Formats: sequence, structure tokens, C-alpha cells
Amino acid sequence: MHIPAKVDYGMRALLTLATCDEPTTGQALAEAQGLPTKFLGAILTELHRGGLVSSHRGTQGGYYLARPAAEITVADVIRVLEGPLAEVRGLRPEMTVYKGAAEHLQSVWVAVRGSLRRVLEQVTLEDVVQGRLPDSVSALTQDPDAWNPRLR
Repeated sequence: MHIPAKVDYGMRALLTLATCDEPTTGQALAEAQGLPTKFLGAILTELHRGGLVSSHRGTQGGYYLARPAAEITVADVIRVLEGPLAEVRGLRPEMTVYKGAAEHLQSVWVAVRGSLRRVLEQVTLEDVVQGRLPDSVSALTQDPDAWNPRLR
């Protein structure tokens, strides 16, 4: 799975907001995470449009989470910033159709989406901030092979 900078930056900003007790400016969020301010501003606009953050204007203004950190999953963030968790040529996995030797490939793509959901829909912003992943997700990180890249 490719995780674009937009998702990485958006997660980092949301995780920072999850630790703030008051609205925080985009500039302060960018500085806290070493992110480009202008790009983060565009990301915050998308997160606002997607209902994950709210904002106040004025001297005490800034961004804040639209709902508790325990209610925002990593999947929520990805869907707002990038769309569906899994797509095949712009189609949802269940919409693909194959013939011949590739006839059963759709099942593989549906299973990939299911695997992503099992992790991304279980992990909340609060889980990440607290460093306490759900047991099923944490178990995946305990496999030493999970930390090794496969180049081929």
C-alpha cells in the first residue's frame, strides 16, 4: 500500500491536535511536525470538509478535532484525503470483472481491502497517541518479518 505525503501529513497534524487542549493554528501544527505550511493548509481544508476537524476564527482561533480522538480511525483519515482504501484502476474491488486465467483475481483484491480494513478501521488517533494499538494490530508488528522490506 502506498501512503502518500498528504495522508502522512494529515495524520501527523491530527495526532498533534489530539494532544492539544485548545484550537491550534495551521502554522503551529506545521511547526510542531516539521511540515510545509501551505501544503498542510490545503490538507486541513480537506479534513475540515470531510468532518474530521473544525475551526474557530479570531485571536483564539485555530483547528481542533471535530470529534474525540477515540472516534477517528486511520481509515477515516485515508478516506477523506485519498478516497477508498482499495481501488483497482479506479474501481472498487467488488466491481472488477476478469476472464480466463484471471477470473478469480477479484477475490484477491477484495481480500486485500478486507485486510486493510482489519487494521485501519481498528486503529484510532487515540490509540496512536497513547502508543496502545489493538491487540490484533499489535500482533502484526511483533512478527520480525513485518519490519523487513521485500524488494522483489
